Amino acid sequence: MLKQVSIYAENKKGTIQNITGLLAEKNINILGSVINDGAEYGIIRMIVSDPESAAEALTNAGYLCKLIDVLGVEVEDQVGNLHKLLTALYDSNVNATYIYLSFNRESGKPIMVFHTEDISEVESCLESKGFSML
Repeated sequence: MLKQVSIYAENKKGTIQNITGLLAEKNINILGSVINDGAEYGIIRMIVSDPESAAEALTNAGYLCKLIDVLGVEVEDQVGNLHKLLTALYDSNVNATYIYLSFNRESGKPIMVFHTEDISEVESCLESKGFSML
């Protein structure tokens, strides 16, 4: 299980640059991210090297942040592996509310990061199907 930093930020020029600058100042590495924008506000979801410190720094800078449990599934970089993961979730009646890509710096393999309702149960289910969890 991984901790994701979710940042609710105004959709305006320089916001992402400001956020990445704050993280760089704290020596926090961004390992994966996805941005979902809206008309006025967006959600920036990140896997970072130190999620607690990132949330604290961003909150102190005036951003609304939340730490959320997500799953990271390491997969081989091969055609069809995302489909295999999604099929395993579907066959287990699991809905992934969102999904994005990161990668394991140690192994060099892709990591599919996703959120679902019952993280612990889904983690056990995927491990029993042979998937490597982080």
